[in-house]
Parts: sequence; C-alpha cells; structure tokens
Amino acid sequence: MPIDRQPEPGPPGAPRRTRVVLAEVVRGGNGAERTRAELTQQTQVGEALLRGLIRAQLALALRLSLVVGIGLGGLPLLFAIAPEIGAAKLFGVNLPWLLLGVAAFPFLVAVGWAYVHLAERNEQDFTDVVQRPER
Repeated sequence: MPIDRQPEPGPPGAPRRTRVVLAEVVRGGNGAERTRAELTQQTQVGEALLRGLIRAQLALALRLSLVVGIGLGGLPLLFAIAPEIGAAKLFGVNLPWLLLGVAAFPFLVAVGWAYVHLAERNEQDFTDVVQRPER
C-alpha cells in the first residue's frame, strides 16, 4: 500500500506537521479488493453482505431447531395420541424410553453435524461472493 505524505499548512513559525494518508484500497484493483474494502470499511454494501450471511445462518439455525423440536417434541405427542405405541416394548424396554433416552442422542449429533456442515457451506458461499472478481 503506497503511503502519501503531504505537508499541512500551518501558522507561520509553527513546526510543520506531516499528514500521512494511506492509499485507498478501492481506488484501483479488481472487484474482490473493492468488496473486501466495503466489508472492512463497513459501508452500506459491506453491511448488506454481512446481513445476508447473518440471515442465512439464522435461517439455518431456525430450520434445524424446528427439525429438533418436531423430532423430539413430537414423540410425547405421538405417545399421547397413540397409547399402543407408548406401551410397545422393544428388547424388553418400553419404546418411549428407547426413543427419548437412547435414540435422541444420535439424532442430536446428526443434527449438530448437519448444522456445522451447512453453516460452513454458507460461510464458503459468502467467501466466494467476496472474492469473486467483478466483470
């Protein structure tokens, strides 16, 4: 980054001050540098890009929360509506105990893995947009 040093005028007899100005990143270069500058300088375009990423991550979190809520919260409702399912036994253990006490953990791990994978994909898409050269 070139540095531009310009002497500033002042009152006569006062020591001369030098103003140091860094060259703007947006002036030249490709579109990726301009987009990165928009992000670092927190302009309206940069804020819009970040809001888009935040919205995508929030939408993903809400969708997967809904999956967990329906998946785990729906089981007690199912057992209340269909008591014969709630009374069923598998390997000598009541089905509700197996589903809520054992099967819930692999389900939550799978949802967590899916969240991390999809969130990283959202971030990669954001990075691709930021680094994409303009035409």
